[in-house]
Amino acid sequence: MVSLGGLKESVTDVVGLVRVLRGHGLVEFSRPHRVALAAKRGERLGPMAALAVNGGEKFADDPVVTDEHGTITYGDFDKQSNSLANALLAKGIERGSVIGVIARDHRGLLITMAAAGKAGLRLVMMNTGFGATQFVEVAEREKLSAILYDEEFATLADALPEHLPRVLTWVDGDAPEGVLTLDAIAATGDTTAPAEPDAAAGLVILTSGTTGLPKGATRGAMSPFASVLLLDRIPFPRKGTSMIVSPLFHATGFATSGVNLALGNRLVLRRRFDAEQTVATMAAEKVEMLVAVPTMLHRMVALGPEVLGKYDLSALKVIVIAGSALSPAVSEAIQDAFGDVLYNLYGSTEVAIASIAQPHELRQAPGTVGRAPISSRLRLYDADDNQITAPNVRGRLFVKNGVPFEGYTDGRNKAIIDGYMSTGDMARFDADGLMFIEGRDDDMIVSGGENVYPLEVENLLAEHSAVDDVAVIGVPDDEFGTRLRAFIVRAEGADPTPEDIKAHVKTHLARYKVPRDVVFVDELPRNPTGKLVRRQLPTGPL
Repeated sequence: MVSLGGLKESVTDVVGLVRVLRGHGLVEFSRPHRVALAAKRGERLGPMAALAVNGGEKFADDPVVTDEHGTITYGDFDKQSNSLANALLAKGIERGSVIGVIARDHRGLLITMAAAGKAGLRLVMMNTGFGATQFVEVAEREKLSAILYDEEFATLADALPEHLPRVLTWVDGDAPEGVLTLDAIAATGDTTAPAEPDAAAGLVILTSGTTGLPKGATRGAMSPFASVLLLDRIPFPRKGTSMIVSPLFHATGFATSGVNLALGNRLVLRRRFDAEQTVATMAAEKVEMLVAVPTMLHRMVALGPEVLGKYDLSALKVIVIAGSALSPAVSEAIQDAFGDVLYNLYGSTEVAIASIAQPHELRQAPGTVGRAPISSRLRLYDADDNQITAPNVRGRLFVKNGVPFEGYTDGRNKAIIDGYMSTGDMARFDADGLMFIEGRDDDMIVSGGENVYPLEVENLLAEHSAVDDVAVIGVPDDEFGTRLRAFIVRAEGADPTPEDIKAHVKTHLARYKVPRDVVFVDELPRNPTGKLVRRQLPTGPL
């Protein structure tokens, strides 16, 4: 085994890692001192702070972010994050303390990430979908010493103890009197780089929380080699333009923003998603890469060819989609609308990037999550922890790669077998080695003695022309123990009956997979990353 900046890989993997990094111009092995400096900087500052410093040195006059406030350069990004880091330390927040941020996607969130690393503070990335109870519970569990927030989340911030230092990261209009704001700090603060901490304080990315209070997943120093997991199978632009509409506080938005910054790209960010506004922005800014979640792309496709045809999207070369399951129907619709530019990324907050499907693989097998990138390893295990190697046999998915997960902040960890970490998902490989996610291992429904995974039924119903969105759950049943209940969001202009829905399933799947209940709803409960929150669907009598 060979260790490089925190990654422990085989010699074959190291050769591949070096090849990918050199191919993207991320390292110059003819200048080994620069490679060593970058690695050391990442270990002491953490990923976003190291990127801010590196960007300030390499791309100082190039644009780094365009948001509703305008555009700033890499040099601005480095200096403004210095100013914020110094302001936080001047507030008496000690190195090693934990601070939190709750913000939409804009420059302020990136600056906060970088400033925390420079100040030696651990940053907890709060979910913008939090209610007051969840927000306070997570803040107390993580022991926050300060909170940074957008003005719209002032009510949540006010629920925390009054003595905690506060900084507004985005203000619409005039700032409240006496309140410290990021704009004011950027304009008048000390831009001198603070002394580097001895080691990265770390970043806490929260899990999706679809089954309860989100857990905190800690990441410490991140090796620059970790970016290869994305670069190996996705052709990122270099010194180009990428738009990220997936939340930056979650793993996908955070990871892809980091790789884009390493490559000197400009990020186009918007605080809220609107389907047509996103398409219009892509055309106006000549966006080459879009990062989104499936529900967002579904809404963009639903605009139809007449609306999409109004905009010049010829610059678009890559769409990265992640965060929730991609149905075969939506996969095909996206590529039909935007061309063969879709990359389906699968991973989790804990295991990071596990696999990536490229456009030709999605045409070959719509909905697949593809293959593992270099240095990532995938395994399936049965209920008795025996490895499954046969094609098209469903099993529990475990992953091993070079991106370290340090356990949850409450001290727990994921199940591990032979160095492979559980994803909590069920999966299978087809005869060509392409992987398919079959649903969560705890989502399996036993109805009348038969095992049913909801995702199979959901994917089938998603193909129905009268269905815009769908969820299937198990509910108590006196005769069968559990029966299937389907929640359907009708497509615009459609008016299916429960019998239509049941007949579609009965035609294609076994009888025991036909939902006995069909409930029509206006929308399904989804979190900001597009994942279905099944626990919010009613299981009682209709």
